[in-house]
Amino acid sequence: MLAAQTILSARSAETAAIGAVLLNRSAPTDSVIYIDSGRVVLGVLGVDATPGSVEHQLGVVDGPGWLEVTAALLNVPAAVDAVAQTNVQFRRVPLEEFRAGLDGCEPAVQSILLDIAKAHRQQTELTVSRLAKDAEARCAEWLLSHAEASEKGGCMVHLQQRKRAIAAQLGIAPETLSRVLRHLRELRLISGSGRIVDLVDPIGLRTLAGPSAPCQCGAA
Repeated sequence: MLAAQTILSARSAETAAIGAVLLNRSAPTDSVIYIDSGRVVLGVLGVDATPGSVEHQLGVVDGPGWLEVTAALLNVPAAVDAVAQTNVQFRRVPLEEFRAGLDGCEPAVQSILLDIAKAHRQQTELTVSRLAKDAEARCAEWLLSHAEASEKGGCMVHLQQRKRAIAAQLGIAPETLSRVLRHLRELRLISGSGRIVDLVDPIGLRTLAGPSAPCQCGAA
C-alpha cells in the first residue's frame, strides 16, 4: 500500500546491538523505523528491570517489517517500548516523509489503514493498562488457576511448561518470573524449586492476586 521501496531507498542502514532500545514510550520520535533484519521485542520496560530488557513482553517483530507503524499512521507517540533481542539492521524514515507516502494512497485505502490502526492502538493500550497489575499479582493468579490437590492434602502446581513459556503467558521476562517466584518463597507463600511448587499459603496468594482469582484445588 505504501511505496515502501521508494521511501526506504534513500535511507542508509543502521545497526543496533542486543539490548538496544529502539523505541521508548516516554520519548517523542520524529521518525519511523523499518527493520531490515533481526528480532525486536515489544513491551514495557520496568522501572527495576535490567537496562535494555523488557519487563512485560507483548510481542515481537521479525524483520523485514515496520516497527510500531500504528503510532506513525495515527501521528501519536509509541504505545510500547521496543528492544533489540538480536543484532538488528534497520532504517529510519522521517515521520513527515512517511506520512506523505500515506497521503499518496487512495482515500479508501487511507480510511482502511487508519481504521485498522485505531483498532490496533485501542487493543494495545488496553493490554498495557492491564500491566498495571504487577508481576507478583499476575504470577499468584496463574499459580492459583493451575493449582491441584497434593497428596498431602494441600495445593500444588506441576510446572509442565518451561519458565520461558509461562513468562510469555504472563507478559513478563523469564528473569522477572524467576525473581517473582523467589520473592514468593521468601514470603512463605510457596515452596519448592523444581517442577513441583507447593502453595503453602493459598489465601495469601489470593490476597496478592485479588479476590476474583480462582483456585483449582479449592483450598483458598
